[in-house]
Amino acid sequence: MTDRIPVTVLTGYLGAGKTTLLNRILSEDHGKRYAVIVNEFGEIGIDGELIADTDEELLEFNNGCICCTVRGDLIRTLRGLLTNFDAIIVETTGLADPAPVAQTFFIDASLQARTVLDSVTTLVDAAHILPRLADSREAAEQVAFADQIVLNKTDLVSDDELTAIEARLRRLNPLAPIHRAKRADVALGKLLERGGFDLERIVSLEPDFLNPPHGEPGHLHDDYCNDDHRHDGGIASVSLTADTPMDQAGISRWLSELIASQGQDILRAKGIIDIADEERRLVFQAVHMLLEGELQRLWKPGEKRCSRLVFIGRNLDKAALQAGFDACIATPGAGAAQTGEQPAGLSQ
Repeated sequence: MTDRIPVTVLTGYLGAGKTTLLNRILSEDHGKRYAVIVNEFGEIGIDGELIADTDEELLEFNNGCICCTVRGDLIRTLRGLLTNFDAIIVETTGLADPAPVAQTFFIDASLQARTVLDSVTTLVDAAHILPRLADSREAAEQVAFADQIVLNKTDLVSDDELTAIEARLRRLNPLAPIHRAKRADVALGKLLERGGFDLERIVSLEPDFLNPPHGEPGHLHDDYCNDDHRHDGGIASVSLTADTPMDQAGISRWLSELIASQGQDILRAKGIIDIADEERRLVFQAVHMLLEGELQRLWKPGEKRCSRLVFIGRNLDKAALQAGFDACIATPGAGAAQTGEQPAGLSQ
């Protein structure tokens, strides 16, 4: 992982079981000291009284939502936690948009240097998630933005209902693994310090991370056919693939311009790019207006070289995305070695 302090953002709609999971984390004999930041609506805090009595530091924000009105307070508080703790957990209010919370760890220089966003974990109440996806923008955004989902309270629904719920969640977010749970009883090794926000690590551990299993929504077939899906709350996922190498300067410029112009509508984007005349894979991820990418490991012997991108967001124009992507295909002699160009946001 890293010597930076890992941060887990714990989100989920009202009543999903966030506090139950938080108590499990704090009660386990893991030998680590966690700082916990709890955010809830209302001037009188309740969640803090429901959290297990441990030696961990507990800080409450009750005067607004940390995704907007008290974000500055969150940054100042986090800066004060950087020397005394092994890890940090931020539990958002059930009505929070997790994207601005996640962005906090990229826009503040001191936090970016000392912390690493390990995961945005969304809890889902199996008994109530389907109607919430139908009537709540926040519930849909929380699911779409997650890098892992805890499908909680599975004992309250039938097996057939669970199957249907998982299919709905995967249509909304084809990237995130789903952990079934009763009373948030997921092995902590699956949830914490797993590098969920580290695309390279996830792809190395889960080769199908950007390609769900056959028969699942979003599956890219053996010939890497393109596909897209439209989902709840106006959220869509668009998958783009190509077997032909990409021009490094072209793909970097396109991604940078795309995020700059449409970043408000792009909840998440991730991808692995095959660059012409380059033996390393270009790996990128984007969170709203923030774009990160770098040339990482070498393509393995026998590994199929291809480019795979997934966008999750609103108002996504599949045809325009496809056209922009296709325009980045390298022409002979126009590989990375010849261009040397690297737009802001992506590094070699």
